[in-house]
Amino acid sequence: MRILTPSKRVFLTFPMLVLAYNIHAQDQNLTLNQDPKFEQLLNDKRKINTSISTNDTYRIQIFSGKSEEAKKTLTDFRREYTNIDGTIIFNTPNYKVMVGNFKTRIEAERNLVEIKKRYKSVFLIKPGR
Repeated sequence: MRILTPSKRVFLTFPMLVLAYNIHAQDQNLTLNQDPKFEQLLNDKRKINTSISTNDTYRIQIFSGKSEEAKKTLTDFRREYTNIDGTIIFNTPNYKVMVGNFKTRIEAERNLVEIKKRYKSVFLIKPGR
């Protein structure tokens, strides 16, 4: 490593300071024009989201594994059980297929018995877990 002489150090430092002083990043103002209906829709969405509570419903897990198999399982489930909704949740390292939003444990267990006939590793997920 070379050590610079004081005159070279000043010669290199001074231009760098001058250039750094002239840099003005993000000095501009941004104006956003949006449709007034957007704010109304956003408020409606907030109201709906607060009324939906997913933590107080029972769910049934019917699959845990790879992504492609989870998608196939969910497609097959939706084809067979049209009245029960389902979704895929990624929980490292597996994709889990969860079905139903049952308000009571009794309702969930009734559906669990029916779903167990078709799927092997099925179990009930309690609220808040």
